[in-house]
Amino acid sequence: MGSELAEFVGSVYQFAITALYVLLSQAFLAKHQLMPALEIISKALASAEHNSERMFKAEFLRQKACALIIEGGPGVSTGAQKLLEESLAVARSQNARSLELRTAADLARLYRGQGRHADARDLLARIYDWFTEGFDTADLKEAKALLKELDP
Repeated sequence: MGSELAEFVGSVYQFAITALYVLLSQAFLAKHQLMPALEIISKALASAEHNSERMFKAEFLRQKACALIIEGGPGVSTGAQKLLEESLAVARSQNARSLELRTAADLARLYRGQGRHADARDLLARIYDWFTEGFDTADLKEAKALLKELDP
């Protein structure tokens, strides 16, 4: 096998592993199994940084914030907010609108919990209004329901 082919196979393998990390960490978070979720998220972020593969970075940052929120404790709100803001910035820089919406919904929920309803609504509405189709997707349905909850 030539070096170009070996490099391609290696990069496809890394991409597949990173995509698998997304699914695994999501499954662990859904079951509130924080230790394995955080372990996978840490490996994935390190791998993405090492391989300059930042495609999933926004999602892993968002998942890490979700893990902090599930875990609870002092300083959770601040740490989670920082991660969600970073995730939002990464998603925006990549023009990843769906990830931006998903992160904005999580950040809006965090703001709502802090009593910042107007900030939550403004943030989420700005991103939700960008969409012109796909309103039957889970993320857009969830964002619409959250916006309705945030209505004054």
